[in-house]
Amino acid sequence: MKLSNFNFDLPKELLAEYPAENRDEARLMVLNRKTKTIEHKLFKDLIDYFEPEDVMVLNNTKVFPARLYGNKEKTGARIEVFLLRELNSETRLWDVLVDPARKIRIGNKLYFGDDESLVAEVIDNTTSRGRTLRFLYDGSYQEFRNKLTELGETPLPKYIKREVEPEDAERYQTIFAKEEGAVAAPTAGLHFSKHLLKRLEIKGINFAEVTLHVGLGTFSPVEVEDLSKHKMDSEEAFIQKPATQVINKAIQENRRVCAVGTTVMRALESAVSSNHTLNEFSGWTNKFIFPPYDFSIANCMITNFHTPKSTLMMMVSAFAGHDFMKEAYELAVKEKYKFYSYGDAMLII
Repeated sequence: MKLSNFNFDLPKELLAEYPAENRDEARLMVLNRKTKTIEHKLFKDLIDYFEPEDVMVLNNTKVFPARLYGNKEKTGARIEVFLLRELNSETRLWDVLVDPARKIRIGNKLYFGDDESLVAEVIDNTTSRGRTLRFLYDGSYQEFRNKLTELGETPLPKYIKREVEPEDAERYQTIFAKEEGAVAAPTAGLHFSKHLLKRLEIKGINFAEVTLHVGLGTFSPVEVEDLSKHKMDSEEAFIQKPATQVINKAIQENRRVCAVGTTVMRALESAVSSNHTLNEFSGWTNKFIFPPYDFSIANCMITNFHTPKSTLMMMVSAFAGHDFMKEAYELAVKEKYKFYSYGDAMLII
C-alpha cells in the first residue's frame, strides 16, 4: 500500500465546524464487512447492533486546554504556544510547538497573562516548530497547573477556522473523560450522550476503559510514499487489569468487542499477548497500523471520517478492507456526510 492509495477529493463544505446539536444524533454509516453492505442511520441507532455481554472499549483520556498565547520579551510579539507533553513536573519542562517559530530562539522569554505571572524560557529547539520550555511560576505545582488551565484554551483542530467559543470546552470533551493528558479529543467518543450510554448499559452492554493520551502526532501528515518508512510519534497509554478481564472474557465467549475510535484500537493492538488476548500496559506506543494488518482484539470499530492521507484513514482501511473503505468514503462525499472531529461517524462490524 502506498500513500497515494489514500488520497481523495474532500469538498471544504463537508468539514464540520460544529457538532450535531445532540451528540448522539450525528449521522452513522454502518459497514458490514461480511455482507459488504452499507446502511445509513443515526448514531443512537448503534444500540441495535449490539447484544448483552458485548463490550465497548472507551478511551477515557481528557483534553487539557493546551493552547496558550504569550508575548515575547522586549518586542511584545504575540506567540502561540501549544503544549504537547510535560517532560519533568519538578523542573516544569514541557515540549511545545510555537507559532511563529522563526521568532523564537533559545534564551528567549515569553510572558503569559495580563499580570505576566507566568513566564517561560526557551531552553532547546526540538524541530522546526518544536521547542522545550521551562516554565517559571511562583507557586506550588498544583497552582502552576491551575494557572495553565486558567490561561489555556481548548485546542480545536486547525481546520476549524472560527474562533474558539466557551462551549467548545465541553463540546470537545467526551462525557467519560477522566484522565487529563490529551491535546486532542478521541473524537469517536464525542458522539456518546449520557442517555445513550444509559440505554446501552440497560441492554447489558459492558464497558471497558483504556487511556491513550492523544498527541499531535496522530494528525501529522504522512510524507513518504512507502508507508513502511513513516514513523509515528509516541503517545502514552495505560490499560489496567479490570479492562483486560472484561475484554478477554468477551474474546473467549466470541462476543463483539468494539473499539470506540482509532486511539482505542491503537492502544489495544499495542498490548496483545502471544495467544491473542489483551495484556495490561503502561508506557508509550508508536504503533502504526496500515494495510495489510491482522487485528487481534477488537472485531468491531466506531470511527469518524478522516482526512485524506492520514494515518487514521489507513487504520480504518486495514480494518474494513481497502476497497470497501474507498467505496464508503466515496458514498460519504456523495451523501454529504460531515468529516473530522465534529463530523459524522462510521460503525464497522
